[in-house]
Amino acid sequence: MTDQPPREQWGTRLGFLMAAIGSAIGLGNIWRFPKVAFDNGGGSFLLPYLIALLTAGIPLLILEYTIGRKYRASPPAALRALYRPTQAIGWWQVAICFVIATYYAVILAWSLRYIGFSFTKAWGDDPNGFFFNDFLKAADEPGTISAFVPGVALPLILIWVVTLVILGLGVRRGIERANKIFIPLLVVFFGVLVIRAVTLDGATTGLNALFQPDWGALTNGSVWVAAYGQIFFSLSIGFGIMITYASYLNRRSDLTGSAMVAGFANSSFEILAGIGVFATLGFMAAQAGVGVDDVVSGGVGLAFVAFPQIISEMWFGQVFGVLFFGSLVIAGLTSLISIVQVIVAAVEDRTGISRTSAVLSVGGATGVVSVLLFSTNGGLYFLDAADHFINQYGIALAGLVLLVMVSWVARKLPMLQRNADATSAVLLGRWWKLCLGVITPVVLGWMMIDSLINEFRENYEDLPTSFLLYAGWGVALAALVVGIALALIPWRRPSPALTEDEDRDLLTKGEPR
Repeated sequence: MTDQPPREQWGTRLGFLMAAIGSAIGLGNIWRFPKVAFDNGGGSFLLPYLIALLTAGIPLLILEYTIGRKYRASPPAALRALYRPTQAIGWWQVAICFVIATYYAVILAWSLRYIGFSFTKAWGDDPNGFFFNDFLKAADEPGTISAFVPGVALPLILIWVVTLVILGLGVRRGIERANKIFIPLLVVFFGVLVIRAVTLDGATTGLNALFQPDWGALTNGSVWVAAYGQIFFSLSIGFGIMITYASYLNRRSDLTGSAMVAGFANSSFEILAGIGVFATLGFMAAQAGVGVDDVVSGGVGLAFVAFPQIISEMWFGQVFGVLFFGSLVIAGLTSLISIVQVIVAAVEDRTGISRTSAVLSVGGATGVVSVLLFSTNGGLYFLDAADHFINQYGIALAGLVLLVMVSWVARKLPMLQRNADATSAVLLGRWWKLCLGVITPVVLGWMMIDSLINEFRENYEDLPTSFLLYAGWGVALAALVVGIALALIPWRRPSPALTEDEDRDLLTKGEPR
């Protein structure tokens, strides 16, 4: 054993589950899942979605939980202890988290402002023009930065202050307590929103459009790829969050049960979000006298253009707006906390500095980059490009490489399975190794190939090639290069991970679960 202080632990299993669920439930659940489901077979999409959850989502959660709990460290240190060459993957994940955190916080700042805008319906008759021109003051050309936007900077600074304060308080007093407040509040907010949405005129039409099954879509390979992609991106797997969170678990924690609870809770919220969003879009279509197909959108367009228009047309729409944008802030904040925690934990383990120093230094630096780059009139273009490329060629690719290294090269799955089974109520069978060793790598590999084909066929969002080279491809490549570079720096501090003998000894002492 080393002379390092004991690693902080979650106060309760519920606290860990709340944090894990909070990390998984984010902006993508609310504005990505409904459109993905609609575009890929509607109600029939739920079948490949459920299969993807069982064969990729939950198995990957169990893998990351096991690595984190066993080695009790952030991704770089935990993966180094697991199999030394994979340390670079851990630092790659840290770099990915840094990129995501810088722009993810900006969307929360927009949502925070829109809570206030909802009271007065400040967007008037042109939500699209208000968002892009009046609020963001978006530049005419990508890559142009010529003005600072105080209306974005001020709420963004507030978001970062709240995030860093919660992280500074620690895992138990900060992250756990915050999630125990935020998750119930999110459920209440969104539950009320959904109840209101399903009572709107046209809601039934919207729900029929979402859930009407197109069984022929099940023979389309792209539908299955979309299902696996949605599960992968919505569960916070592939970029070190769950390894980090699990490193604070008690050694006797039930891993498979926790993964199942977190996985199904996340998927349940996604379906709830689909009901709320499409019931509301059905109302919008009825008001405009058009089909639901004509008003369906996702992402930024759904949240900051379509929904404000709906709020303007809805009786007592101000309350609906506050609930919707409040839900975005809460869901996003719990995810942002988990993303920044990966960076903070990695620096703590690597340097040995105190938590407060790590939060103020690396967390503060991430916030400064976020404010300086994304509070400008060119921020939207950088956000769009970075988000697309870091997701496709950062998170997904890092997950694929990790699976190949752990299952095929290092052959560590049997050992990790024994570790998870030692304290879990539901034992893992051959299906777990089959899913992680064959099914998920094959699907992720196909996702990479399919994505690259589309990438080279036409530029993402028709953005200029020169801009994509540094704001998209450059960002994704930089995360990889930084990860490799950090892994090559000599590791002078001993790893916080325990040896095999110490780990086995702890697991047989009968510590309470």
